[in-house]
Amino acid sequence: MADSDDQRPNAARMYDYFLGGAHNFAVDRQAAEAARSAFPALPATMRAGRAFLRRAVHFLLDTGIDQFLDLGSGIPTVGNVHEIAQQASVQARVVYVDVDPIAVAHSHTLLADEPATVIIDHDVRDVAGVLADPQTRRILDFDRPIGLLFNGVLHFVPDADDPAGLVAAYRQAVAPGSYLVIGHATGTRRSADGEAEIGRARKVYSDAGERVSLRSRDEIAALFTGTTLVPPGVVEVDRWRPDEATETFGLAGYAGVARID
Repeated sequence: MADSDDQRPNAARMYDYFLGGAHNFAVDRQAAEAARSAFPALPATMRAGRAFLRRAVHFLLDTGIDQFLDLGSGIPTVGNVHEIAQQASVQARVVYVDVDPIAVAHSHTLLADEPATVIIDHDVRDVAGVLADPQTRRILDFDRPIGLLFNGVLHFVPDADDPAGLVAAYRQAVAPGSYLVIGHATGTRRSADGEAEIGRARKVYSDAGERVSLRSRDEIAALFTGTTLVPPGVVEVDRWRPDEATETFGLAGYAGVARID
């Protein structure tokens, strides 16, 4: 396992902490609590994003998708993709992608006994590297539809790195009938106070070395260009096909799922 930096907060471990996971250090918990103080709805937003991922994966499984490329996966902690998918289909296969050495090291340990699931060490912006990685090619069959998952990662991709072009490059690499899943943080809230809270939380992440690019609903919807959105389209993350377990009070993110034809 790679050396872990337990002196500096890490976004993947902060996320793990908010989800109730055990793969985090004191410095992560302190930063997470500072972010919670700045934006009290942040933990609920994190949980809602994970719950959206669960609902989206189940939706894809219902359409016949049984292989997933999870881009910017972080640590496969509580409610991870391979456990959700493999509970429904023993055929399910998952490739997680992350560049953070701590997330990758933890993932290698957690996935050691999962033959149909791997973590590969790549920046999601390195599309060619991700797609050509021998592990990607071993696990995923690109002649069949794939679920492309961008849940909670594109807001870490600045405009200068062309997130729309990034999504398009992955979209063009998969077979027709694949699906695109995006969950993305926003700075838009229903009140000025809410937007100010998001701004304060964003600064906490910035101080931890994580630049967050918050986008509007229209900007997030534009990431689905070239696909066919499934109902209800791009909506607040807690309002995408909610179930009885969904917390619904207008959280700081938008989400959508679309078919790639």
